[in-house]
Amino acid sequence: MTAARAVEVAGSLGESDYAEADAALAATDRLLVESYPGDTGARQPIHTVYVPGHLYRPGLAGEWGAAALEAVEAAGGLGALVSDLVGDAEADVIVERVSAKLRTEPIEDLRIDFEDGFGDRGDEQEDAAVVAAAEALADDVAAGTAPPFAGIRFKCFEAPTRRRGIRTLDLFLTTLAARGELPEGLVLTLPKVTTVDQVRTMVSLLERIEERLGLVPGRLGFEVQVETPQLILAADGTAPVATLIHAGKGRITGLHYGTYDYSASLGVSAAYQSMEHPAADHAKAVMQVAVAGTGVRLSDGSTNVVPTGDPERVRDAWRLHARLVRRSLERAYYQGWDLHPAHLPSRFIASYAFFRDGLGGVATRLRDYVEQNSGGFLDEPATARALAGFLVRGVQSGAVTSEELRERVGIDEQALVALAHPRRA
Repeated sequence: MTAARAVEVAGSLGESDYAEADAALAATDRLLVESYPGDTGARQPIHTVYVPGHLYRPGLAGEWGAAALEAVEAAGGLGALVSDLVGDAEADVIVERVSAKLRTEPIEDLRIDFEDGFGDRGDEQEDAAVVAAAEALADDVAAGTAPPFAGIRFKCFEAPTRRRGIRTLDLFLTTLAARGELPEGLVLTLPKVTTVDQVRTMVSLLERIEERLGLVPGRLGFEVQVETPQLILAADGTAPVATLIHAGKGRITGLHYGTYDYSASLGVSAAYQSMEHPAADHAKAVMQVAVAGTGVRLSDGSTNVVPTGDPERVRDAWRLHARLVRRSLERAYYQGWDLHPAHLPSRFIASYAFFRDGLGGVATRLRDYVEQNSGGFLDEPATARALAGFLVRGVQSGAVTSEELRERVGIDEQALVALAHPRRA
């Protein structure tokens, strides 16, 4: 047998051609790195609870959890509610984990509301309430009773409320900073955005506040609430919701859909305003495409149907809420708003059932991918990232434990996040 000889293959292109392609695509390379860095893999809360600014106080999250459990017990217990909302599959696991959740972390993300939830009470009353809320949040954090994410929603930047909204933002942050380090999970919410210029103004204001409070540049991020049709389709035919993300200079952390303001602005009558109205689905589909690859998270809106009143009305409201939560999750909206303590049980039951339902199949496929087994699927890296991303959210929400992850997939949470978000690993 003769020894194999090295074969030299000459192509038609040389180094100068490669260099020319690199130079021509340098701007594209920068765009992908800077504007589409991908998700960080950090925890995203599964809901945001809105509380009027003047009603917030330290320990409020625990009070909501107790009220949620009381409502469930009055309706026959958590086991009966789980069976009614999601069936009996893994009911014992869901009951145990939702019960623990309502006792230990009933609110994941709290928004102290100085917009619609507070209204116009005059400057003197709002100033006092904002300072009191900032002090209360600092006390809540110090006591270890604050939710992992918390912050404020201030009034929008349209002319009638602009100065009031800016003053509330300033007072809240200045008061909070005077108490020490800002909370790690601090969230600021800019509502009723209609133009990209409002986002640019928000960025400029945060830059000045950081400078004057001695904060690290870039420390303050914010969410944008999509509540107006002008963000989805502008007068020139463009979609400003996509542009504003990049005008935010990396500070925008989320887009939140505002169910009722958006629906009303389109003329949808009150009886048909809903998270599942076709107009809502269209707006959210545009938002979803706009954030793809940017690392900006999405949140669905809320239902204003509250589980209170006679037993039949309570059951119907819980069923509606659980169905809407599941619908959002299936459409890759992993966060939503809750407006009442009795919304918490159906939020967590529906969310945990969603992740438990998918756990078996996803874990098996991901283990086969990690161990390079053929299994029943030939999953590509993109699919593996999606499988891992599903489990990341399941673990972070509390629906899946770290022990289950190791047993079923053979990796720990850190390796799972790296698999789901390799560009950030």
